[in-house]
Amino acid sequence: MGEQAVTGAGATPAPEQTPDATGEDAAAATGSAPAGPTTAGMTADGAAGTTTGVPGAGMAADAEGTSTAATERTADVVPGPGGVMTDEVGVVTGELTLRTGYADGQVTLTVQYKDADEWYTVTGGRVALADPAGLDAVHGIAVALLHRPEG
Repeated sequence: MGEQAVTGAGATPAPEQTPDATGEDAAAATGSAPAGPTTAGMTADGAAGTTTGVPGAGMAADAEGTSTAATERTADVVPGPGGVMTDEVGVVTGELTLRTGYADGQVTLTVQYKDADEWYTVTGGRVALADPAGLDAVHGIAVALLHRPEG
């Protein structure tokens, strides 16, 4: 990668950080420490300690034609006796596909008969989710709760 840079007025280079036979590095063995703040060579475009925000950097939600891969998960499930209650048609049973979708700060669970076109909202299957990074966890829990092929 690169060498560690030492910055600051009057700073002296840090002693070599090579471990000895006991696992201690040379700086620790001599009791010396680098003077002034240190960086890991990450100041090429600005002063040390400054950060630059880049709104939406790498976020599909800010781009046109967003991908659904980041906002929904699906899994085939077979619910136990009693099936899955939906808002639109009541109970659905048999082989189903569960979709966990995220939009506008909210997760919604929907199901469809496997390979069908219509999706039905799972009753009680809406909840606020502040961070879309939690979508995988919510989907995993929903699958674990609904997939009961042995009853």
